[in-house]
Amino acid sequence: MADALEMDALWEDFHRVVNMTSAELATWLKVRDAAEESEPLPEEAGTPTGQHVLSILQKRRTDLTDDDVRVMYRVVDTVGDLVDMEDEPLPEHSSEDTRLRHRLMTLGHDPLKP
Repeated sequence: MADALEMDALWEDFHRVVNMTSAELATWLKVRDAAEESEPLPEEAGTPTGQHVLSILQKRRTDLTDDDVRVMYRVVDTVGDLVDMEDEPLPEHSSEDTRLRHRLMTLGHDPLKP
C-alpha cells in the first residue's frame, strides 16, 4: 500500500476525476447494461471496473484494499489519458463524443458535469 502522503494525493485525484456520485454511477451502470431480453441483477450491472469504482465510492479511505488502490490509479490514469481535465466539457454532438462520454461514465467521470 502507498504511504500516507501518496494516499492523500491519490484519494484527491480519484475524487477529482470520479465526479459522479455513487447513486449516479449505480444508475448509469444499470441503464448501460439493460437490454430487452435480459437485465443483470443491480449489484452485477456494469463492467467490473465500474463496479469496483462504485465500491470504492462507498468506502472510507481507511477501508481501502491494495486492489482498490490499483483500481484508483488505473481510473485516474485512464480518465487523464482520455480527457484533458482542464478543457471544457465535451460537446455531445457526434457519436464519437457520445461513445467517449459513455466510456468515461462507466469509470465514474461524466465530462458534461461542471
